Amino acid sequence: MGRQGNSSARGTSGSSSVRKPSAAVYRRRRLVAGGALLLVIALVVSGFALAGAFKGGSQQASSTQPSPTDPASANPAASATPSASASATASATPSPTASATPTCNQNLVTVTATTDKPAYGPGENPMLTLKVTNGGKVPCEVNIGTSQMEFLVTSGSDRIFSSKDCQASSEDLVKVIAPGASETANFPWNRNRSTDGCKEVAAAPGGGGAYYIFTAKLGSRASPKAVFQLN
Repeated sequence: MGRQGNSSARGTSGSSSVRKPSAAVYRRRRLVAGGALLLVIALVVSGFALAGAFKGGSQQASSTQPSPTDPASANPAASATPSASASATASATPSPTASATPTCNQNLVTVTATTDKPAYGPGENPMLTLKVTNGGKVPCEVNIGTSQMEFLVTSGSDRIFSSKDCQASSEDLVKVIAPGASETANFPWNRNRSTDGCKEVAAAPGGGGAYYIFTAKLGSRASPKAVFQLN
């Protein structure tokens, strides 16, 4: 009887050691496994989202680069260079201007003196004419203003009259003279005397068939003598 009691006790102990987990335990295990799977899925989805974000940022940055279909925008340096060089060329290249007319060579300028008559009766005033001629082969400029001209009348060594003695003011008058062409200036002489500084002179040139010499001057150029007679 004692052995059977021990045998029964061992049997009871063995059956408790191989007891299967209860349904509640299975449910807890499934919840834990499911939570872990959801965490993994969330991490994977987050990873894709981050990758997409970085990829999108890269595309946005590259969108500022020139479009390969536009030759000018495909190479910003090339599109900027022509305008820069054009600007430099425009500023470096002077605008075309008409060539300046040269001043006449004094050695090629001829000055002549003439009177409107060879002889003058009493009360007739001589008209003195200065003529300047361009003896060169190209048009050139000559100053024929009163600042350069002088009408001089002499009789032997006697200085009778000069247009500069009583000249109130002088001015320049530059003219372009063609090759072989001339410019003239006339001065009516009142048959009076003058002195340097326009001092008053009581005496007058004599008549009676006396001869006088007219010399025309333009700057440093002087004409040959023109002789006329006063009666």
